[in-house]
Amino acid sequence: MASRETTQFYNRYTKQLETEKIYGERWLRFAYENPVGRFFLWALVKRKVFSWYYGWKMNWRSSSKRVLPFIIEYGMEDAAQKEFTKSIFDYRTFNEFFMRALKSEARPIAPGDDVAVFPADGRHLVFPDVAKAGGFYVKGSKFALEDLLGEGHLPEEQRELSKTFAGGAMMISRLCPVDYHRFHFAAAGKAGAARLIKGALYSVHPIALRRRIEYLVQNKRMITLIETDAFGTMASIEIGATNVGSILQTYPEDFQVKKGEEKGLFKFGGSCVVTLFQKDRITFDDDLVAQSAAYVETFAKMGDRMGAASGRI
Repeated sequence: MASRETTQFYNRYTKQLETEKIYGERWLRFAYENPVGRFFLWALVKRKVFSWYYGWKMNWRSSSKRVLPFIIEYGMEDAAQKEFTKSIFDYRTFNEFFMRALKSEARPIAPGDDVAVFPADGRHLVFPDVAKAGGFYVKGSKFALEDLLGEGHLPEEQRELSKTFAGGAMMISRLCPVDYHRFHFAAAGKAGAARLIKGALYSVHPIALRRRIEYLVQNKRMITLIETDAFGTMASIEIGATNVGSILQTYPEDFQVKKGEEKGLFKFGGSCVVTLFQKDRITFDDDLVAQSAAYVETFAKMGDRMGAASGRI
């Protein structure tokens, strides 16, 4: 692919292909497409201290001055007026704005016990068979399920999670800095404890993933299993990225959670949520499947329908 290729996505609401306005595009292209930048990436950017420092700056009181220019640059004025729980002048830091809560009515939850919803606002790719989830950012690129689940180092007979989700379905939800950065449960069920897998903090933007898809399975991430009636065992995997200082879980562990209930939030930066389903437990909606088959992400918001339990559409 050409290094200056634009990033396009399908907007589920306008039903049009749109071009993403990339936050920090010049820096991203330098770090992942330039040999000098890639050395800088290896030496510093992927490391925790870099993201910690940037996140620390976003907690300064002076960082609140960034809020209004950010909203104007990314055309968020309408959302700020209709969806935010606070006035844009009430956020004390940029990170507080970034972690903002929304009014409950801003994200209605699609009804139906057998209907699953998007766990986050973002650009989504779906794969009815995770074993065939290759080439979605660049032709020929793949990663192994056992690496995503942190079992790549184990003997095959000990890879219990990998066996649970073998042949299952997967959705990748990519959150841009402009997006609402809290994540939620895609279905109701009993949620276990979140398990941390330590790792680097590479970008999860397509500019980076076209270079090396394995960044998805090398980054810091947290895995939570949810036992559901309609979908069997589900896994929610929150993946950190450059300038994401923390993945914060806010849900009550080992309790029944509701569909659409808040699970946690990311601090500043782009990030990603991967949702895994067991084999033959979900049928994704047709528009998601069609766009993903063409390697195009679909923009949709948390709470909207993304599919239904297999055999119950």
